[in-house]
Amino acid sequence: MTTTSSNHWDIFCAVVDNYGDIGVTWRLAKQLANEFSIKVNLWVDDLGSFAHILPTLDPASHSQTIQGVTIKQWNQPLDLPYSPGAVLIEAFACELPDEVKTRLAPVKSTNPVKPPVWLNLEYLSAEDWVEGCHGLPSFQPNGVDKFFYMPGFTEKTGGLICESDLFAQRDAWQADSANRLSLFKKLGLSGIEQHHKVISIFSYETEALSALCQYWAKGSEPVHALIPKGRSFNSLQSLLPCDIDQLVPGQQLSQGNLTIHVLPMTDQQGYDRLLWSCDFNIVRGEDSFLRAQWAARPFIWHIYQQEDDYHLVKLEAFMRLYCDNLAFESAEGWRQLNLAFNQQRTDAVVEQWQNINSVGVDLLAHAKQWPIDALKTVDLASRLVQFVQK
Repeated sequence: MTTTSSNHWDIFCAVVDNYGDIGVTWRLAKQLANEFSIKVNLWVDDLGSFAHILPTLDPASHSQTIQGVTIKQWNQPLDLPYSPGAVLIEAFACELPDEVKTRLAPVKSTNPVKPPVWLNLEYLSAEDWVEGCHGLPSFQPNGVDKFFYMPGFTEKTGGLICESDLFAQRDAWQADSANRLSLFKKLGLSGIEQHHKVISIFSYETEALSALCQYWAKGSEPVHALIPKGRSFNSLQSLLPCDIDQLVPGQQLSQGNLTIHVLPMTDQQGYDRLLWSCDFNIVRGEDSFLRAQWAARPFIWHIYQQEDDYHLVKLEAFMRLYCDNLAFESAEGWRQLNLAFNQQRTDAVVEQWQNINSVGVDLLAHAKQWPIDALKTVDLASRLVQFVQK
């Protein structure tokens, strides 16, 4: 009979784009610990970046437990002991330490220790090939199979990260309009009234953002753009009265009918509530991309640019799914808006923004129904636990 040395799970995450990779793995680790009572060790190579979305984290501490998850500093070489558990997850094909891979090799004895279920958690994609690759094993030189776990939007994939009570929390928050004004006040944002249009922006650099801001400034209604210090502001230097590094959270920059608010960094729950409180969200990466969908608000996905414009293939795959039950005029307007933003076509992005205003009610209704259709009652963590059990 073979046994595992422990029932705990280990997740390794290399922080690549500041918040995206660690954002996903932190949400997964929390859900596994809190909803499935699994002991989770989350190994992270950059606690400094992690602390931006988890303010209670001490970047100087090599091991600490927060919200039921033990967070460990992953140094090279590994300087904390690793003991194989029931499951080992390498997030987004990060390269596991040699010390870990060595410990995975099956021990040949009269009572061998069973190696953990070894998974490579891949990036979320709506492309068709994901179904065929999900769950496939890959034999490794150390004699252990590694399985590809592919998050996705269909029942033949690994599913989507979503806490069991998230939609109920969101609906309760959005049912009381006072919540959003209370949040804005808490964030140090002033001058926002209930009828004003509020847009959150978390994008990469793009001239399309500058074009939209200039359009909003000349528009007939007040628009508030909520932007954290970071890459989005790199596209807006011409609109700023100071250098980007001189911006401070809570600062307001007004031009015409546009007010840009410099957002403070917030934890994940705070970011979710921010998305719930805005009329429109512009997001990037994977974590904020999915959370914008769960917010039940219209959004633009600024996807990470890849060679030969392969990112546009990924974008088109998602848009086909998202627009499946959306009326043609609304679907085409939203699709063209996303393409124009990602292709930095300044005139087109302004034109398409004007076009979607005429179908705003339709887009909002679709945004509210989409999370229900996309989740298909089973979230990623639940499917992951079932996969491991099988």
